[in-house]
Amino acid sequence: MKKLIISLSLILITGFAFSQSPLQRGSTLLNLGVGLSDSGIPVYIGFDHSVSQDITLGAELSYRAYNEHWQNDYYNHNIVGISGNANYHFNNLFSISPRWDLYAGANIGFYIWNSPDEYTGSHSSGLGLGGQIGGRYFFTNNLSVNLEFGGGNAFNGGKLGLSFRL
Repeated sequence: MKKLIISLSLILITGFAFSQSPLQRGSTLLNLGVGLSDSGIPVYIGFDHSVSQDITLGAELSYRAYNEHWQNDYYNHNIVGISGNANYHFNNLFSISPRWDLYAGANIGFYIWNSPDEYTGSHSSGLGLGGQIGGRYFFTNNLSVNLEFGGGNAFNGGKLGLSFRL
């Protein structure tokens, strides 16, 4: 029994000691999915490029459309956004299995709101700053599911999607 416990302990320690980041320097992930928002369902496509084993820089294009009824008026809203992000990946710091990718970071984006209606068609734009915390689980070396929570951008609640290693 003692040999079994020692053997299992050595296997676990070795596995953690030699765990690798799921993102090798110079690798790129293509991300796409839907947003979690209080108004409408945003969709997005973007990428994350690993500039080091622990840091990625990325960009994203998003679109959200929703309808709103307010004081006997009906509005159709469209929001288009382009944003950039930077994330720190915690796998090496906490010796996390390479099947998982846990990260946190910040984003900045430019958004254009369009609320066309026959009376007051309005357009607006603005800058958005936000933060995010998220994770991926890699089913294979090239495919993962991604869940991210954050705010300050077009995805008030977060995002759910797929990531493909290019």
